[in-house]
Amino acid sequence: MKKIYVLDTNVLLHDPGSIFAFEEHEVIIPAVVLEEIDSKKRNAEEIGRNARRVSRLLDGLREKGHLHDGVQLDNGGMLKVELNHRSFLRVQEMFVEITNDNRILAVALNYHLEQQEEHDSRPVVLVSKDVLVRIKADVLGLNAQDYLSDRTVGPTDLYSGYSTVKVHPSVIDEFYSYRYLPVKPLGLPYTLYPHEFVILKDEMGTGKSALLRVNGDGSRLEPLYLSNDPIWGISARNAQQRMALELLLNDDIPLVTITGKAGTGKTLLALAAGLLKVEDDHKYKKLLIARPVVPMGKDIGYLPGEKEEKLRPWMQPIYDNLEYLFDTKKSGDIEKILMGLGSIQVEALTYIRGRSIPGQFIIVDEAQNLSRHEVKTIVSRVGEGSKIILMGDPEQIDHPYLDSASNGLTYLVERFKEQGISGHITLEKGERSKLAQLAADLL
Repeated sequence: MKKIYVLDTNVLLHDPGSIFAFEEHEVIIPAVVLEEIDSKKRNAEEIGRNARRVSRLLDGLREKGHLHDGVQLDNGGMLKVELNHRSFLRVQEMFVEITNDNRILAVALNYHLEQQEEHDSRPVVLVSKDVLVRIKADVLGLNAQDYLSDRTVGPTDLYSGYSTVKVHPSVIDEFYSYRYLPVKPLGLPYTLYPHEFVILKDEMGTGKSALLRVNGDGSRLEPLYLSNDPIWGISARNAQQRMALELLLNDDIPLVTITGKAGTGKTLLALAAGLLKVEDDHKYKKLLIARPVVPMGKDIGYLPGEKEEKLRPWMQPIYDNLEYLFDTKKSGDIEKILMGLGSIQVEALTYIRGRSIPGQFIIVDEAQNLSRHEVKTIVSRVGEGSKIILMGDPEQIDHPYLDSASNGLTYLVERFKEQGISGHITLEKGERSKLAQLAADLL
């Protein structure tokens, strides 16, 4: 049965292509949504870019006919800019104030009431990423849904980068004898991806075990290349951290993603690996560390001072880890060290987009606050001989239009898990302190 989908502004600003995501059904864009999109088109960030893209898409569809009459889409659906179902009387009985959200609700409600009187009535669905709008719709008796077309998987279903397999002890003995195991004879009911880690455990219940890594083409299990020797004073404290260091220090894997809660060691491990590769091994010319500036209060432009002074509050977690690795004693020492080295650059992500970055070890922290488009922009700029690490906690998102299943980091992990040039690991155990671990788990 065909349906009528009424789109909220935030859906279009989140994904301009959502216009074409509803197959053969009818898509309604209330006129107030166009007003809101128009108010965002001068925004310099991604919301503004998406607003401009929506405008161009709608302008292109005008060639097929009048938008207020409805135009046919290539997927068999229809798009209409709604001008007639704007009566606010029914909504006003519940919500008195005439806000843009309530005007969108009014369009959906009037369509719903009209369809109830039709002989072959169609369901009306309001699509919004705003939880309160969906709650209001429920109060009015409307069917409301989140926009799910761009979601990959939730954090509980996200590819973890490792698996535990119980085998007969003879299989573990075979690995230690031959130093490899073919994947196929294991007869696993699921796929092992390139560079995925496997913990073999004795199914008989003894303590016999082995830690292995899938090779680049996914055909066999191999031993880890690295010992657990300290790297810039940092040693892996658990199996997942050792897996992370294996990926970080492997020059044949140019893309590494790391997820995990606060305190699991993502940033510290990546920085230690970067310093080893840049300062000690001279494998890369520069260590570039970047974070997206997603303000929780006043934006960066309101802060006093030059660019470096403005950025310092957002970059402070990076400096904290660098101070630990360099074992600085006084405030300000880390700036002198970085100036002296010249090969370490701490930058806001805003200033590295659009660049071509060859021969560098690139760390992007808090990548869960990046959209799919931003992740594509950044990773596609990585030059020859560079390695990029993106890390973050998909459960800790400050971006208004992203969630744990639609952010760029989750998208990147799922899209690249089958590729031999990438590796992923999820860190689970907090190592900052017992208090930090409890806070991450309980709060």
